[in-house]
Amino acid sequence: MVALSAPVAAQTSTQNKSSDIERVEVHGQQNDNKDLLGSAERLLSKQGVEFSQAGGLSALPILNGMMGDRIKVLIDGSDITSSCANHMNPPLSYVAASQITSAQVVAGVSPVSAGGDNIAGVIKIDSLNPEFTLTDQLTWYSGNVSAGYRSVSDTTLASVNATVARDKLSFSYQGSFEDANSYKDGNGDTVLDTLYQAQNHALIAAWKDDTQQLAVKLAHQHIPYQGFANQYMDMTNNDSYGAILRYQLALEDEGQFTAQTNWHSVEHDMGFFTPEKTGMMPMKTSGKDFSYQLHWQLPMSNDSTLLLGQEYYLYQLDDTWPAIEGSSMMGPNDYVNINDGKRKRAAVYSEWQQTVNARWWISAGVRYEYVTISTGEVQPYNTMSMMGMSNVNALAADQFNQLYRPRHDHIIDATLLARYQLSDNEIIELGLAQKGRAPNLYERYSWGQSTMATTMIGWYGDANGYVGNPDLNHETARTLSAAYTLVQNEFTASATAWYSDINDYIDGNVIGSFNSTSSELNRRNILQFTNVDATIFGTRLDASYQLTENDNGKWSIAANVSATHGERNDTNTPLYQIKPLQSELTLQHQLGDWNNSISWQWVDTKDRVDNNRLENNTDSYSLLNIASSIEWQAATMTVAVNNLLDEYYQLPLGGVNIAQYKQDNTQGFTQMNGAGRSVELSVNYAF
Repeated sequence: MVALSAPVAAQTSTQNKSSDIERVEVHGQQNDNKDLLGSAERLLSKQGVEFSQAGGLSALPILNGMMGDRIKVLIDGSDITSSCANHMNPPLSYVAASQITSAQVVAGVSPVSAGGDNIAGVIKIDSLNPEFTLTDQLTWYSGNVSAGYRSVSDTTLASVNATVARDKLSFSYQGSFEDANSYKDGNGDTVLDTLYQAQNHALIAAWKDDTQQLAVKLAHQHIPYQGFANQYMDMTNNDSYGAILRYQLALEDEGQFTAQTNWHSVEHDMGFFTPEKTGMMPMKTSGKDFSYQLHWQLPMSNDSTLLLGQEYYLYQLDDTWPAIEGSSMMGPNDYVNINDGKRKRAAVYSEWQQTVNARWWISAGVRYEYVTISTGEVQPYNTMSMMGMSNVNALAADQFNQLYRPRHDHIIDATLLARYQLSDNEIIELGLAQKGRAPNLYERYSWGQSTMATTMIGWYGDANGYVGNPDLNHETARTLSAAYTLVQNEFTASATAWYSDINDYIDGNVIGSFNSTSSELNRRNILQFTNVDATIFGTRLDASYQLTENDNGKWSIAANVSATHGERNDTNTPLYQIKPLQSELTLQHQLGDWNNSISWQWVDTKDRVDNNRLENNTDSYSLLNIASSIEWQAATMTVAVNNLLDEYYQLPLGGVNIAQYKQDNTQGFTQMNGAGRSVELSVNYAF
């Protein structure tokens, strides 16, 4: 029996199958659940994904030093676009960890069949995994309830999952709830405006026979509020609905055809809801995603497979800032930021996988995408001059409306992957790829020029302002990757290195600045999105060793270290939010159904910073975490203490704390602080 709320065990692909460079596959059975409550961030962090701090549910993933839209995140194969000028509702925010049955991370050299419109990699989350029985009677299949608590933020978490099934039919429900106050740092001070609440619901129905399977998933999310300490605005509501229809047909000779259509709609509001960060300005965003994918997997011989695909994606966005009654600056008209914005992608791909002999496996693929993007005319709050000064937003709106706004991008992706088995215990993997990503609607069409308008744009958490650029080119990354894996008795080790040369990387050039005080600490910049060339490279080392196994249990140790370097080629200056050198050492113990671990994490000083964005330096720090879990019959209980020593530290990828700045600006824009000591409890019961 498999329950529905599960832990996921990491497994690096090293055997003779179609694995890829830098791929980490995460598979799990949900009756082993220990810590899968809350967002997907903790699960993916264990697999090498970094995160840029945002709301408690909406952190943006970072792969190979690249953030946000540069990573393609697919939820059950559907491509969900962030419908917010601050990316407050990114794809990962729409799925709870308790819903995830598997996750796959492919960094850098991702096969063309894995997805397009990305240069950093692909994250695939799967929760649509229907289960069937062997009988012809519809019966109870599995159920699971989980509850958890985190002391550092007074967070309560809960999830419920249930399945009834027969041999040809399956019905499931997945639900989760999370409520958190603002967390405290290592000094015991509240990190303002980090509170949130969310609930997720999903219904899954599936039918199958000997050769076919049809599955339907309906999803709903409600977030009544979510604080964003490093943004000028907060989320005051996020309601979304989604539907997925998937059809699979087994073809002759073990081939397979898959057709899927996806729809997702969100109504997103921003404003202020807590005295921890006050203000008065509403913003409303409406977004819709529709897509379909047709995939063929065709065995051409015993040793080769051809993958073919055709895909289409349509995204629609309206972003309006309602007028404030009685305000001379924010009225009398609604500020129209994006009007009927559309982003369309049509793609085809072909990928060949060949087992050359007992040692060599090769995959080569080509993908073509045609991307079109457009938007309608826009509108400022008003056209009046203020204190004898020209209305820069009125002028900018007139210029924008006179533009020919549609843009087109032709993107060609190509990948070559090779794996060579040196011996029974050693594997070398090589990858070479050209990947492309077209600009999003905000990068091209954010037109406002005033300080207020520009500071509403940007997902970097840096308190700066941003202006769009309709003439941006699409990004093109050429990446070389190499990996070595050794598996020998009780010892496992792997080393990965990668290098990306990126043409037309979308960065920002400073076009102005603003300061509400006389202190230089409070200065921020206004940047316009621009194309530059950039270079990013890095490496990661992992090793594990089983120390002993006796009557006292199994003892093992694991370690990893990673480093990333990124810079603009024109100025040789650092790119934004590149994490410094970091390492982790973990001692694990298992005795029957009792598991224990203690880990030590260390992060180096961050002194390579982006001066255009006024990025802060951060000091090195180390964290000690312990955890213990035990399974008893159908229950699993876990106790963990994160940051055991209550270390005070600043998040190198956290951005600045605007909420704290609003309370006290004497220290300028200080970096976001990390969470202090947290006692975490969870109980999972399968029935």
